[in-house]
Amino acid sequence: MKEMMMNLLKGESGQGMAEYGLILALIAVVCVAALTALGGGLRDKFTAVNGSLTPAQQ
Repeated sequence: MKEMMMNLLKGESGQGMAEYGLILALIAVVCVAALTALGGGLRDKFTAVNGSLTPAQQ
């Protein structure tokens, strides 16, 4: 019984999930930063394209 408890305390199986969570959080932060930095330029491009389009003739 004592050996089984020591094995449970030494187990590192949950360590991988914590690392994956940290990597996902870092990716999310990078995505938000990139979208924030590029957001204004993309909005201006889409506005310019929208302004140059002509309505369809019916």
